[in-house]
Amino acid sequence: MKSNNLSVNTKQDQTFIDLTCLYEITRHLASATSLQDCLEKIVSTLAEYKGMDNGTVSIINPATGELEIEVAHGITAEAKRRGRYKLGEGITGKVVATGEPIIVPQIGEEPLFLNRTRTRGDERKKKSSFLCVPIIASQQSIGALSIDREYSEGFGVQSENDLRFLTVVSGLIAETVQRIQRVNEEKEALRQENSKLRRELTAKNRIEEIIGNSSRMQEVFDMIHRVADSNATVLLRGESGTGKTLVAKALHHNSSRSSGPFVVVNCSALPETLLESELFGHEKGAFTGATEAKKGRFEMAEGGTLFLDEIGEISPAVQVKLLNVIQERTFQRLGSPRTIKTDIRLVAATNRDLEKAVKEMAFREDLYYRLNVFPVYLPPLRERRTDILLLAEYFLEKYAKENNKEIKRITTPAIDLLVQYHWPGNVRELQNCMERAVLICDGNAIKSIHLPPSLQSAESIHSSKPLSLATAVENFERELIIDALKKNNGNQTKAAKSLETSLRIINYKIHSYGIEPKHFKVK
Repeated sequence: MKSNNLSVNTKQDQTFIDLTCLYEITRHLASATSLQDCLEKIVSTLAEYKGMDNGTVSIINPATGELEIEVAHGITAEAKRRGRYKLGEGITGKVVATGEPIIVPQIGEEPLFLNRTRTRGDERKKKSSFLCVPIIASQQSIGALSIDREYSEGFGVQSENDLRFLTVVSGLIAETVQRIQRVNEEKEALRQENSKLRRELTAKNRIEEIIGNSSRMQEVFDMIHRVADSNATVLLRGESGTGKTLVAKALHHNSSRSSGPFVVVNCSALPETLLESELFGHEKGAFTGATEAKKGRFEMAEGGTLFLDEIGEISPAVQVKLLNVIQERTFQRLGSPRTIKTDIRLVAATNRDLEKAVKEMAFREDLYYRLNVFPVYLPPLRERRTDILLLAEYFLEKYAKENNKEIKRITTPAIDLLVQYHWPGNVRELQNCMERAVLICDGNAIKSIHLPPSLQSAESIHSSKPLSLATAVENFERELIIDALKKNNGNQTKAAKSLETSLRIINYKIHSYGIEPKHFKVK
């Protein structure tokens, strides 16, 4: 009787362990969002509760059609990489191919057991049993779950029970795999939809004449569209040459005031006395030389936009009057007591550090806050390098058309110089650079020799060692040969003829410079 009770208790204990193990596994599966993490927790649970070593989940790689280990408990990363099987190959491959589970009583005595992972070489491991069950999803085998187990006694009954248990676990894994795949498919669909919407939004937000696809410029486009229809004062910040005037025009043309005038005042180009007159106008006789009444820019911009460029350069006296206009929306002409109301949208721009100027008492704090209602920062060209080639090609097309030239492209060495340069003058400098290149180019492509010397100096590419004469000559020769191969569809004989040299010399140079003519053949 005692023996029977012990047997019953052992069965009850085993049932409790099985239920506890299944509970832990289902808990991991229910909360799983990452298949990798989920499977790793399952094989760890099998090892902890059931004494099942080397727990491995292999999944068919759809790209190669081979079984690859997705997770493995108790083996190294190197062993995991070695564990690859073709369908039908070895025990695991056979299980996946047939969709039927397999038990190997002793690993060391089974010729089909390949031991690709090389983790079962010692005698103890060779005496272990190997259990492998298929993972079936939608009536199709997608992988296998396998474990090692040592049985001290009762191999037949215990191994059959373990096989049934693993079959239940593999079914749960299959359901989770399908669920996670559906979630991932939905995420991918949402990602593609989001990407599509972003592209559509980018196209919608594209501002005419402002070139740029970089994330920094997308932010600028978004800011322009957000504030364009309001009457809020906009302060454009950024280095000289970054395109503040273009943005000011874009704000005007995309606003409800687009039918009104767009008036520009460069505050740094006028002395204090003339600037005040330019802004507010004057009456006849207001000062020496005022032979007739004149409207100021505030009056000229009525119903439209007034753009005050280089606002940081205005004098303290003009700052006071400008503050009153912004606050009261009224002003007086010089020499007139009459108050004039103004209805304008004010856009200001500066490349100065206004915060520093306020601290140094060079710029009024109250005016600063009145202007800084909606600041827009324009990034320098060195912070939006992905736009450099886009801008260069835009200016190439523009100036080639203006000068009636058939220049179609920019060579690779010239592109390298353009991208490497730090562009202290920003877009304006790039524009001038491309105009110069078009004017001096006599062929159909802009080459590095057509670019200004500043782009080819050591400083421009942050190098302390300038190019030697030999290196410069090699670069020039390589560029000529590549250009000739492109024109002649990779044909070396024709390339040699176009360069007025021999085929032997061309072949030698091509070999020396590591050029591959086949890359220039049009397929």
